[in-house]
Amino acid sequence: MSPLTIGVLALQGAYDVHAKALTSLGAVPRLVRRPEELEGLDGLILPGGESTTILKFLERDNFFEALDAFVKETPTFGTCAGCILLAKDVNHPAQKSFAALDIAVERNAYGRQNDSKILFEPTTLAGGPLEMVFIRAPRINRVGADVEVLAEREEHPALVRSGHLLAATFHPELGSDVRVHQLFLDMVREHKDGRG
Repeated sequence: MSPLTIGVLALQGAYDVHAKALTSLGAVPRLVRRPEELEGLDGLILPGGESTTILKFLERDNFFEALDAFVKETPTFGTCAGCILLAKDVNHPAQKSFAALDIAVERNAYGRQNDSKILFEPTTLAGGPLEMVFIRAPRINRVGADVEVLAEREEHPALVRSGHLLAATFHPELGSDVRVHQLFLDMVREHKDGRG
């Protein structure tokens, strides 16, 4: 079985830690900084960071339009700011997004940087409670009928999946639990094999 090639949007945020997690699981990460670097990818991770800053970078060279088309066809995993970029509705304040995932998110809903925390919460993933690192995290306030909730924080979805899209309001790349990255790789493999 050939290794999967997974892009990591490398405009801002902890993209290098995602790349390390992918490598540890046998995938080949590719840092993506230009639209043409999306070519040939099996999947893509949109990392955390400042969603407004990421959007400013994406305004150049038609990058937003290229990513918009990509995430609607190819498995994509958004973490924190990446979750915001995938969301159909963004509030507090409203913001441009790809509107690919039928969720509504509220930016910075869990407080400021000093309110960051690590939680271990129940999940539908096998293996017991899931380590979740929250840093100025958004909160998912609504999910569509086709969105599966895989973990929650304070009765709000924190890890969700819909079709070929996965989103987390936390940073799985900053913890030691690789189950979320493994889940994404399994989704990518299923999609590539025509099963997802």
